[in-house]
Amino acid sequence: MMYQLPDEPLTPEPRMATNQLTVPVLIVGAGPAGLTASLALSRYGIEHLLVEQYPGTAHTPRAHIVNQRTVEILRHLGVEDRFHAVATPAAMMRNNLWVTSLAGREVARSETWGTRADRAAEYELASPVGMANCPQTVFEPLLATAARDAGADIRFEHVFEHAEVHADGVTSTVLDRATGDRLVVHSQYVLGADGARSKVLSQAGLTVEGPAGLAQAANIWFRADLREYLEHRPGVLVWNVMPGASGALHLGTLICHKPFEEFVLAFIYDPAELDPMAMSEADQIAMVRAVVGDEGLAVQLKGVACWQVNAQVAPRYSAGRFFCLGDAVHRHPPSNGLGLNMSVADAYNVAWKLALVLTDRADPALLDTYSDERQPVGAQGVQRAITSLGELAAVDRALGLEPGQSAEDGWAALRVLDEPGPAGDARRAALREAVALTDYQFNAHGVELGYRYRSAAVIDDGSPEPVPQRDPELYYTATSRPGARVPHARLERDGVDLSTLDLPTDLGFALLTGCGGEAWAQAAKQAAAETGVEIDVHLIGASDLRDPYGEWAARREVATDGCVLVRPDRHVAWRCDRLPADAPDVLTRVVQQVLGAHPTTARSKR
Repeated sequence: MMYQLPDEPLTPEPRMATNQLTVPVLIVGAGPAGLTASLALSRYGIEHLLVEQYPGTAHTPRAHIVNQRTVEILRHLGVEDRFHAVATPAAMMRNNLWVTSLAGREVARSETWGTRADRAAEYELASPVGMANCPQTVFEPLLATAARDAGADIRFEHVFEHAEVHADGVTSTVLDRATGDRLVVHSQYVLGADGARSKVLSQAGLTVEGPAGLAQAANIWFRADLREYLEHRPGVLVWNVMPGASGALHLGTLICHKPFEEFVLAFIYDPAELDPMAMSEADQIAMVRAVVGDEGLAVQLKGVACWQVNAQVAPRYSAGRFFCLGDAVHRHPPSNGLGLNMSVADAYNVAWKLALVLTDRADPALLDTYSDERQPVGAQGVQRAITSLGELAAVDRALGLEPGQSAEDGWAALRVLDEPGPAGDARRAALREAVALTDYQFNAHGVELGYRYRSAAVIDDGSPEPVPQRDPELYYTATSRPGARVPHARLERDGVDLSTLDLPTDLGFALLTGCGGEAWAQAAKQAAAETGVEIDVHLIGASDLRDPYGEWAARREVATDGCVLVRPDRHVAWRCDRLPADAPDVLTRVVQQVLGAHPTTARSKR
């Protein structure tokens, strides 16, 4: 049975009944961004309403790559175990294949998502968690269930119509599609997680910049038993390089969502020649069989979805009481698997700030740092995704495959790969180089983990910017510099393993210090008393919190009596090389500044 939803939801004739609701936060959209925000706010004890125009969560798989940073966020939100129970682990994501068909010739293979021997150790050293593969059809219900379990009010078939801003908040009108009633929601803030056609974005007066409609693409979602073709070389992506096949993706790209039985076939099409939504089931099955190379394959169709290649990002993510996140503010191809991950991180960033502001522990100025921090990450992600998409063409060029080329000429070009001598050597070398270039898409560890925030909620320590020793897109370098995610180091407390990333709790800050830094405890007590924010001091290396492998000592970049102050989102707010004589006053000023107070002269004393 094919399940499709219209681009715009159908609505009944509205009735006159109007209901009123007052909540601190209204979230619009139940995708990865909106649901993560709902789960986080629920954990922080912030009442909110989430409305979604459609009847449920994602009805096609869409995004699926879940990188280490996102799994860390799920860990901090208490759902890591639920996630791993339904996700495909990294070991099953290992191989990228380039084939003429799945049953035909394999011309190239690469190891991806940190599974190659020379990269696997780096991924393991960087985080307490691994990557995984989890389609939105699984990911979103997991988040929705967890958020509701935590007390969230989530209402499907509720359409955000418009909002009016006034002195003390926002009044939004929401249409209940099931009844035709309207709900008037009074909130202090509105989160727009309502996708690429965001009404909240336009309501806030925000825009996106960059080209749209660079290409038109479609996904055929299906079930088939492909074990015989993939069990010995499991992975997520199979790229087609069939000679003579037209289009940038040839016969299409196979995406494995559940080994080895649930897949999506993605392909580029010309709207003047094809309407994927009007394709017959027989035509869809024929396309699947062609890319697999098995004319007798049993195929169960599950759905079709169209999408377009964009390269857009919003110059600002927020305006006044409106905060936009996810696809509302960054729109790009699925290259690098960044979309879902950036959406989750957007939500995680804004949620803790909203929670502290709404509980009067931070100045509303803290909310201005949301856009300052997340917009550069989104801009980098969009640029990387569109660049990676273009770099894929290098494989075709290396193979001698050209647009408009006949099948006969294409097969002749492929046969050069098997020739001895200079021509074959050159083609094989070119192919190796082209496949290696795809590391920028499939092993871009620095893009995934290495970004640093720069905002008023990050206090510079005055140290010079380091010069990267390796490509910062491909490689993650652990650092305790302000703005960076705190480096993962394996610790041990009472015989239980934990990570430095586990030390902050919900809305609390963590101050990491070591031998000689005991006085930071009194400093934290004063700062907490004056700001109302919990600051837990951790003496790493002490008897109750061991650094058994010396990893924190190697990565902290401050003296043992110095400190690294970590925000609730696990990014470093500030660091101090040595314990200053006036530590209580220095730390108090720093925390006040991070929470939105006017800048002071508080600096680490290096």
